[in-house]
Amino acid sequence: MNQEINLEKYQIRTDLVVESMSHLSEKMESEVYEEGDLKVTNVFVPSSLESSIGKKSGYYSTIEFKDVTDQDNYQKTLEVVVIELKKMLERFDLQEQDKIMIVGLGNEHSTPDALGPKVIHHVLVTNHLFLLEELSDGFRPVIAFAPGVMAETGMETSDIIHTLVKEEKPSLVIVIDALASQSIERVNQTIQMTNTGISPGGGVGNHRKEISEQTLGIPVLAIGVPTVVDAVTIVSDTIEYMMKYITFMKSHLQNPSSKLVPTGSINYLKEELPETDENHQELLGQIGTLNEQEKRQFISEILTPTGYNLMVTPKEIDFVIEKISLLLSEALNQTLHVSYKMKKDSV
Repeated sequence: MNQEINLEKYQIRTDLVVESMSHLSEKMESEVYEEGDLKVTNVFVPSSLESSIGKKSGYYSTIEFKDVTDQDNYQKTLEVVVIELKKMLERFDLQEQDKIMIVGLGNEHSTPDALGPKVIHHVLVTNHLFLLEELSDGFRPVIAFAPGVMAETGMETSDIIHTLVKEEKPSLVIVIDALASQSIERVNQTIQMTNTGISPGGGVGNHRKEISEQTLGIPVLAIGVPTVVDAVTIVSDTIEYMMKYITFMKSHLQNPSSKLVPTGSINYLKEELPETDENHQELLGQIGTLNEQEKRQFISEILTPTGYNLMVTPKEIDFVIEKISLLLSEALNQTLHVSYKMKKDSV
């Protein structure tokens, strides 16, 4: 019996605009450039496409990089992040002595969600030194704090920040948070910056009050790194890898039904799959006729009611979060303070 499946309510979790853009039928204008292994995508989301991609209108800069636990990759990524961060700050028309508030969102007791608080540990705070007149030229007033999560404080994080904004009167709020991705390859290897603000917990379905210029009354720069994917993504990507594996075997082996690609070979991952591939329907039946978005939504429909659509993070997350938090704090220090000298132990 054929029955139409309604997939609309099973939306896939992602905080990244580059992933939301990929499902648009029309192309959005973007500036893309590469620096070695790094890829940078700058895009402006017009208000006309807000509902289509589920992202607010504004500027987004996405930096995709390799493992920053490698010292060379760390340094190359840091240089590009500083460049893009400076471009983003130029949009706010800041003066040299304008006060900046940096907020580290998240739960420090949960490693995948600890990015924001850990960045706060390493940023250079200077506001108190300005009050004591102990700083030379080349530095600006910076205040920073980690408000915790609602489960700890019983208060909306946005309300806490709003109260401090009224007291301290900064010219800009910079919020740092962990995000969710649709792609395993982007976890811990992507940084997104935007002038649209952020909704804490949105990527994992725990939506909290928005932190943006509309709610705080001053500009907000949001910086995030995806640290988790859901089980839907893992299952969907596994199916995709499986189809590439079969296509690879058909293309390169005489008898693919009885032979395997040698262990350690990942050439099949680079295989380009045609838009309509008979392998999909042959192996998966009716499910094989679904496009990528429909396939993810279908898997979500299966896993979500059972409670098995878990949020997953890599096993080395502790070490990686430390490195990324150092990278972001170092980029902020270099960008906000022209006289700042990089610490030798930051790499």
